[in-house]
Amino acid sequence: MSLAIVHTRARLGIQAPAVTVEVHLSNGLPGLSIVGLPEAAVKESKDRVRSAIINSAFEFPARRITINLAPADLPKEGGRFDLPIAIGILAASGQIPQEPLDDYEFLGELALTGEIRPIKGALSAAIASGDAKRTLIIAADNITEANLAEDTQTLPTHQLLSVCAHLHGQELLAASSATTSNHPQHNEHSALDFSDIYGQQHAKRALEIAAAGGHNILLYGSPGTGKTMLASRLPTIMPPLTQHEAIETASIYSLNGEAREAFHLPPFRAPHHTASAVALVGGGSSPKPGEISLANNGVLFLDELPEFQRQVLEVLREPMESGEIRISRAQAQLTFPAKFQMVAAMNPCPCGFFGDAAQEQVHACRCTQEQVQRYRQKISGPLLDRIDLHIAVNRPNAKTMTQQHQGKAARGEVSAMVRARVVSARARQQQRQSCNNAQLSGKQLGSICPLEKPELDLLEQAINRLGLSTRAYHRIIKVARTIADLADEASIKQAHIAEALALRNLDRKL
Repeated sequence: MSLAIVHTRARLGIQAPAVTVEVHLSNGLPGLSIVGLPEAAVKESKDRVRSAIINSAFEFPARRITINLAPADLPKEGGRFDLPIAIGILAASGQIPQEPLDDYEFLGELALTGEIRPIKGALSAAIASGDAKRTLIIAADNITEANLAEDTQTLPTHQLLSVCAHLHGQELLAASSATTSNHPQHNEHSALDFSDIYGQQHAKRALEIAAAGGHNILLYGSPGTGKTMLASRLPTIMPPLTQHEAIETASIYSLNGEAREAFHLPPFRAPHHTASAVALVGGGSSPKPGEISLANNGVLFLDELPEFQRQVLEVLREPMESGEIRISRAQAQLTFPAKFQMVAAMNPCPCGFFGDAAQEQVHACRCTQEQVQRYRQKISGPLLDRIDLHIAVNRPNAKTMTQQHQGKAARGEVSAMVRARVVSARARQQQRQSCNNAQLSGKQLGSICPLEKPELDLLEQAINRLGLSTRAYHRIIKVARTIADLADEASIKQAHIAEALALRNLDRKL
């Protein structure tokens, strides 16, 4: 029969919708046409496929070839359809059997020699193939990420000829057996550790609370006080990713052609302050994930926060609340996950020394009051309202620095010790409400975080005196709940409310 049907997968955000490649050979002038909303790279596949078939010692049919990529309204892009198109042409022309094709899905870009090259988004396709109960044949260079889908049988290959030999039953492809069990939960030999930070007990306590509840945090202080150092150590005290979180995060990286070696470790992304809004949230004609999606289930670090363009920062407001970002284009609307924990750092003024009593004799602030206000007002109130903790990072005293240089300063707790407390607090939250405290909705606060009269009176005084918004009020309660979890307390006490209030004050200063 001169009609063959081959199964493959498209790429639509982190989804991999099924695509059926229908190949029909008919009489007429020799030619090849592709229909089904193909983009330029797909249209060009006919030249790659023709050369690959010929150089693999097969015959390219001298007939009219029509290829339909169904469904017709789904955009098709990239070279991922080269291999299924080639298999369809060979099957329709009777050079390979058609019977086994329904049990397989094919993905791969073809070189002119018949070599199979890797594609982007292999992990999402592998997961979808497993759900469809089909075996995935893919480029050998994609096998590491494809094997993360443990329920999918994946066959790696280097050549079109090897695929055809497998379908003929002459030389079967060997399935790869790699699993995620080989990935470390945490690298205890990492160059970064919480014990590297000398002093700064107030800031380290705030980072522990942020890690335990998944709260956003802003570190502010003069240059050289250790804000970046503190932020870079936050992932070392966070719990390892669950299997679901790790696969979701790896799927996003796969869309950019990246593989995550530290599979179970929370990602850490630190875009430069010159990054555009598209770089941060994602986009483009063929939408790709941005930094906030690459930081999914991990940390997004924004250093020099006021140096970012204001319109760039404002696009963070919606995903900080919803945990996802929607990108709309004429042909499709894509949703990328963006459950990131934001850590921001900033100086108190453009020169960085405003209010630094320790440096007044040497580095007196050169900024005018107008410059200070303009600098701080680059951060809007609604954005600052969404940051749970505002922490002043003060300059260490001279004695601490000299003792550290001499190796005489006492080192603090290592990351593993802090992480153990964080993991215990997260476990209480999962058992109680199946999410982190930072993800609690307003409706859940009443039942999950009940307050007695003394705690309510303290909050009422804080609202009246400090002019807190409803969002800030809710976030203070969530932080207090996290502090109680770290202390293994069943209910929120006044001390927990007071500490949560003390950890949030920059919005009033600005």
